Amino acid sequence: MDRKTELKRQYRENPPAAGVFVVTNRANGKVFVGSGHNVQGVLNSQRAQLKWHSHMTRALQQDFDQYGETQFEFAVVDTLEPSGEPGHDLVEELRALEALWLDKLQPYGDRGYNPVPRSRAK
Repeated sequence: MDRKTELKRQYRENPPAAGVFVVTNRANGKVFVGSGHNVQGVLNSQRAQLKWHSHMTRALQQDFDQYGETQFEFAVVDTLEPSGEPGHDLVEELRALEALWLDKLQPYGDRGYNPVPRSRAK
């Protein structure tokens, strides 16, 4: 078996963890909550976007530019165990897990960088 085929096999047998991450600004306590099917990969992407000044969340990007990378913590806070069940809906489970963390941390307005959900906006 060639190396490429072996790597694909390993990836299928050991998929990356899905889960929720938090980016914390240590200077002001604000947080940004997100999730992904490959949570560590998404978190690494968030860090890279901030370093390259291309993050979609302007307030987060502005604070990152102002305070510097050393004032930010990037952490995976929760992961989902892979399910071998047919028909298992990882997307819905991940959405629910992220909603729990958003409810817990309330990263809106002065407390964070996430947009206020439509259900909460008045």
